[in-house]
Amino acid sequence: MSDFFKDTLANGLRVLTVPMPHLHAVEMMFFVGVGSRNEDSRVAGVSHFLEHMLFRGCEGYPTGPELERAFEAIGGYVNAATDVETTCYHSRVHPDHVDRGTALFAQMLQAPLMHDFETERRVILEEALEDLNAKGEDVNPDNLTAALLWPGHPLGRPTIGTRASIEGLTLDDLKKHHATYYRPANVVAVAAGRVGHGGFLQSVEHYFGGWQSAPAPDSTLFAVPSAENAPESVWVRDSGSQVSLQIAFRIPGRTDANNMALRLLRRVLSGGGSARLMQRLREELGLTYAVDAQMATVAETGSFSIDLALMPDNVEQAVEEVLAMLVDLCRNPVPQEELDGIRRGFLYELEFSCDFTEEMAARYGWGEMVGQVRTLEQERRDVAAITPEMLREAACRTFRRETLKLAAAGPWRAEMKRRVNRRLQTFDPRG
Repeated sequence: MSDFFKDTLANGLRVLTVPMPHLHAVEMMFFVGVGSRNEDSRVAGVSHFLEHMLFRGCEGYPTGPELERAFEAIGGYVNAATDVETTCYHSRVHPDHVDRGTALFAQMLQAPLMHDFETERRVILEEALEDLNAKGEDVNPDNLTAALLWPGHPLGRPTIGTRASIEGLTLDDLKKHHATYYRPANVVAVAAGRVGHGGFLQSVEHYFGGWQSAPAPDSTLFAVPSAENAPESVWVRDSGSQVSLQIAFRIPGRTDANNMALRLLRRVLSGGGSARLMQRLREELGLTYAVDAQMATVAETGSFSIDLALMPDNVEQAVEEVLAMLVDLCRNPVPQEELDGIRRGFLYELEFSCDFTEEMAARYGWGEMVGQVRTLEQERRDVAAITPEMLREAACRTFRRETLKLAAAGPWRAEMKRRVNRRLQTFDPRG
C-alpha cells in the first residue's frame, strides 16, 4: 500500500492524502510556497505579517473569533507558521468534518479581509521585541549566525523582519504579497489520518477549483562568497546571568548526497542524554544544563549548529570542548556500536511517527511543497547504508574553518571575546 496519494487540480493546486485509518483524527495542512526568502529588505517580515492577518477574518467569518469558533466547532484549533521558504496553515479536525475544514481553509487563503491591520502590527512588534535587548539589538543566536552564514541575502534576515521593516509595512504591501504568492499552483493541501483520498480530493476541488492565477515567481538563490576563508563571530551584550552561544557551519542544500550522514552525525552529538555533547559538557564537566545540535536546510544551502547557554566563566572551556569534539569526528570514525545504536533510535522514531497525523502531514505536504518527498522506505534504505567512514567524511566536509561562525549574546567580557576569537582562528580539523 502506498504511503500517500497525490493528485493535481487543473489550476495546479496539489492534493495529498496520507491514510491512517487506525486513528481518530485528521490533520489538515495547507502549505503556501512563500517565506522570508521571497522578500526584499524594505518589506522584510511581510510573509509572517500576512500569515497573522489571515486570522483576522475572511468572507463568511468576518472576525477572528468567528473564524476560530468555526474551527473549534469541528474539533479544530487552527494555527500557522512561517519560515524562510513556506507558510503552513494547519488544524486537527474530526474525520466527519474534513469537508467543512476544507471550506474554512479555502475562505482563509482565498478571501482574507485583513481587518485590524494596526492592531496586528502592534502584536507582531511585541513578538519581534522578544529577540531584542534594551538597546534594540538582536540577541537571538539563530538570527545572528544567519547574518554571518548568508550575508546580504534574505536568508540572513529574521523571518519576522526588523523593527524598522515591520513599522514600514503597509496594508497594500500585504495585499500585493498575497496576490503574488497565494496562487493555486503555489499551494499544497494535505490531510493525514482517518480520511479517504477521493473524498478529500473532491472537497478541495469543490472549494479551491475555481481559484485561478499565474504561477508565483521564483526566489533568489544564495551564492557562496568567493572571499570567505576565515571564521567569523558576532558578540552582543545582553542582561542576564548566562551567555547564549551558537557555533554554526554552512552546509549544502537539502538534496545533497550527504544529507542522511549529516542527520545521523547530528544525533551522534545531540541525539539524547547519552549523546556526546550532553555527556561531555553536562554530565562530565557540568558546564551547561542543556546543549543541542541542529541541522536546517533549504533548496541550495543550510546550517549545522550547536546551541548552549552557560555562565560567562564557562564559555571559553565550552568552546574548546565543542571544537575538540568536532575535530575528533573529522579524524576518527564513529565506532560501529555507537552508529548502530543511533541508527536503531532513528528507525524507532520513524516508526513512532506513523501514529502522529501532524508528522505524516508535514512529511508529505512539506516534502511536496519543497520538491523533496521522502517515503518511510526511502528513509530506512538510506539510513541502513551509512557507515562510520561516511560519517567521518561528512564531518570533514561540514566542520571547516572557513565556514565556522559563532554568535554570543549575554554578559560576556572583552578578554573572553578576544581569547575565544583567537581559538576560532586556530580551528583546524585537517591538521
